[in-house]
Amino acid sequence: MSVKRYLTPEQLVGFENYKYSAQDTSPLSNYVMHPFWNTVVKICPRWIAPNVLTFVGFLFTVANFVLLSFYDYSYYASSVDIPPGTDPYPSVPNWVWLVCALNHFLAHTLDGIDGKQARRTGTSGPLGELFDHGLDSWTTFFIPACIWSIFGRTDYSISPLRFYFILWNVLSCFYTSHWEKYLTKILFLPWGYDISQALIFTIYMVTGIWGQQIWKFEIVQGISSGTMFEFMMYAGSLGTSLPMSFWNVYKSYRDETGKMLGFWEAVRPLITPLIFFALSTIWVYQSPTNIIERDPRMLLFMVGTIFANVNCRLIVSQMSSTRCELLNWLLLPLALSVGIAITFPTLELATLLIMGSIATIAHIHYGVYVVRQMCDHFHIKCFSIRDRTE
Repeated sequence: MSVKRYLTPEQLVGFENYKYSAQDTSPLSNYVMHPFWNTVVKICPRWIAPNVLTFVGFLFTVANFVLLSFYDYSYYASSVDIPPGTDPYPSVPNWVWLVCALNHFLAHTLDGIDGKQARRTGTSGPLGELFDHGLDSWTTFFIPACIWSIFGRTDYSISPLRFYFILWNVLSCFYTSHWEKYLTKILFLPWGYDISQALIFTIYMVTGIWGQQIWKFEIVQGISSGTMFEFMMYAGSLGTSLPMSFWNVYKSYRDETGKMLGFWEAVRPLITPLIFFALSTIWVYQSPTNIIERDPRMLLFMVGTIFANVNCRLIVSQMSSTRCELLNWLLLPLALSVGIAITFPTLELATLLIMGSIATIAHIHYGVYVVRQMCDHFHIKCFSIRDRTE
């Protein structure tokens, strides 16, 4: 059976020559998380493929999103101040938050030990990193989309529009870290990642024990817990992650340690996300039915899914040392969707559902067939291994 060819021969050769290079200077990561993961990986059977750990961890995160979509699709379950005419939503049961905490902990743990399992069994390779970071590209949407359910969308929280920009803030930080590697050849792991994962686990646990009402307070007059969450998200990126990424890019040019691309080649990977942000924001602001309020979950899911595909293609270019594509083809149906939604208000919700479906199917198809193509090229299997240490 023939395999869809997303990867070019040049990219496959690039993967053959790829060497992983990363720097992790986080004290929490080096002195707490890695020692813990080094212990956990020892109880993992050697016959389990690292990609199985990666994929199961991803599914735990997706399970949280699905579970909360069932109990809180419209993000009103944690809100008391519900607009007139909106059916009241029962609060999310406390056990759901405890399940989310467990799933989040397991997802973070499995994400932390998959690479160690690969080195332990002698099966490290480019497929494992691509598989891991590719799924992380989608996880970047799922985690904040789940956390927002704790605070709700009205009282003591932030509106869907404000969360839309928070999501773009998170996505931009993740994309910038891979753009940084595209230029420097080194993945600089941010300090904030493991800190944020620990905080998210704590928030889930606190909510599971005391309920979401514990977050209904103001720190000072006019500054609620939701606003504090918003501030922390922006401060973490604008104050640390993004400045460090630009500093590392600057150093690579100053010391001539990176790819030394010209200006236009260096910014080439930024064209698609900028156009993508413009199109989605035009849709939000020009929506005749206020789609961000009408169905925020689907709109945010569509944005997160298209972003995952854009980021995955950057990772492929970065790992294979090939030129990043200028435009992602999903921008075309997105632009058409924006035009249809604005022109025909009665079709807006249906257009959003169709665009979200197109993005999901296209991204899953891309991921599956890139993995199959890599497996065929390197004569390996994705979810089974032969322990080379035996």
